[in-house]
Amino acid sequence: MSDLAIKPTFSLAPQNIEEALKFADYLSKSTIVPKDFANNPGNILVAIQWGMELGLQPMQAMQNIAVINGRPALWGDAVIALVRSSPLCEYIYESDDGETATCRVKRRNEEEQVRTFSMTEAKAAGLAGKQGPWTQYPKRMRQMRARAFAMRDVFPDVLRGMPVAEELQDIPAERELNQAHVRKADEPKQLPAYPDSKLDESSEQWRGLIAAGRTSPDHLIKTISSKYIITDAQMERIHALAAIEGEATDASA
Repeated sequence: MSDLAIKPTFSLAPQNIEEALKFADYLSKSTIVPKDFANNPGNILVAIQWGMELGLQPMQAMQNIAVINGRPALWGDAVIALVRSSPLCEYIYESDDGETATCRVKRRNEEEQVRTFSMTEAKAAGLAGKQGPWTQYPKRMRQMRARAFAMRDVFPDVLRGMPVAEELQDIPAERELNQAHVRKADEPKQLPAYPDSKLDESSEQWRGLIAAGRTSPDHLIKTISSKYIITDAQMERIHALAAIEGEATDASA
């Protein structure tokens, strides 16, 4: 055979589960793998499997798949690379006006779709000013958010439902903000103090109602306490309405 004969291309792609396990174990001990995979052959195996489903070679998968909060996710650059390489994609255009990032995409035989992400939305999500990339590279982070929305909405089959890493990294911040809103909503409302002027205005009417047996001091206090903070002195005054009426009754007797 001629020395110029084409030789088979060498591939590290495992052909069965045994090869995959051994391959993952070797890579986990390497010093040049991403930190999520160091000494973690399980994560490597998951990344390889996801990569095979997405059309990525093992080393590509390890470089482009991140494990964030226990979930595998694709970095934004890999997302756009996969979509652009798909025959389903006609075009992707991205722009940013300094406030809002826009991603325009078109899937073959469908209408163009547009997704945006603005600094107003970033502030609402608790991202604007957040230490890290949102402070250092806000334009890039807006771009990744708009891209993530567009790619996941229009090409979910190409991405196989994989989330975008840059978006997934921000979820804890959004969750913390939402939990803060929930805690605030759950906090009991601070009731206003019951004005003495209201007590002065109503005392005579209440005295008559108590005398007629149509209400009682305890019922009045309970009703007022549902809307106001009532002081001990005010409660004593209300209880005294019945005492005064009783004294009057005794006197007339």
